[in-house]
Formats: sequence, structure tokens, C-alpha cells
Amino acid sequence: MIYPVVLYGSPVLRKISKEVDKSYDGLNTLINDMFETMYKADGIGLAGPQIGKSVRLFVIDAEPMKDEDPALENFKKAFVNPVIISESGEDSLINEGCLSIPKIREDVIRKQSIHIQYYDESWNYHVEKYEGIKARIIQHEYDHLQGVLFTDKISPLSRKLLKGKLSDISRGKIEVDYKVLIPFKKKQD
Repeated sequence: MIYPVVLYGSPVLRKISKEVDKSYDGLNTLINDMFETMYKADGIGLAGPQIGKSVRLFVIDAEPMKDEDPALENFKKAFVNPVIISESGEDSLINEGCLSIPKIREDVIRKQSIHIQYYDESWNYHVEKYEGIKARIIQHEYDHLQGVLFTDKISPLSRKLLKGKLSDISRGKIEVDYKVLIPFKKKQD
């Protein structure tokens, strides 16, 4: 099932997500649906809040970026109840975008390295270290679970300059090639 992607302005994108427990009904189906939704929207990551579900879950498949970084080949994972234990290394400035904020890209500073603990879709526990683009993708998706968007991490001036575009997105004044859920669309008379 392909879910609509929740656009900027929706309250679910600002909530801290709730943990998933082993009895969560249909978890594997949800994970598969999230991958399908992400692929349909040409994304490389998708978090629960982006499909209107305030759950601590995100999926990543960075294979499309393997030409930029060969380490991204076969980097496909589901992260259930992730916790970033630490971020370290140099600050890195890289341009980011988001399916919930279409057609806007901005430079975002993030740490180069992270330690994260999480469960996979089979409830196997992992503690792993990621660096470079892998760490950045994980940090971006993890932020969604914390109610944080990449636009929160840009300069105040850049945010001010984007205010009109962000307002347009929240009202559905944007064209994309995937299903979306518009938070503040005016009803037609």
C-alpha cells in the first residue's frame, strides 16, 4: 500500500514519536508499505510521521546514491525504536531535501559520525556506528521521530527567505509526482 506523504505544516511532523512494541499489529506490513511509499516518491528515507504515523520507525534505502558513495550500495534497513547514543566528528555541511518539504533544498550542518541503537524488523537488537552520508541520512530520518525538520537546522535568514514557499507547501500549492496529504488545504465551495 502506498501512503500519502504528509506535507510541511501537519502537526504529526512536530510530535515526538511513540515507541513501537513487539505486539504492534502489522509492523512488517507497515515497513514494506513504507519502502513502497518511499520508492514511489523517489526518496532514500522515510519516517513514520511522514505517513501520518507517530511511531519510532524509519526506513532507508540509499542504493540510488551509490554512484556518489559506493558504501551506500545495499544500504537498505528498517530502524525500529532507534536511539542515537552519540554524534561525533567534524561538522559537515551538505545540501538536504525532504519528501515532506518538496522542491526545497538547503545546506544543513550535521556531525560526521553517529552511534545508534535500534531493532530491525525481526526484533534483532543492534548497536552500530555510521559515518559520512549513511550517518547523515540516519540523522535526518531520526530527526523526524523527534519532531524536527531539516528546515529547523538552517540559518534564520534562510528560514525567513523560505517562509512563503513553506506556506505554499502547507496549503498544497505545490506539484509533486507522489500522493500527498495537505495539512491546510482550503475546501472548495
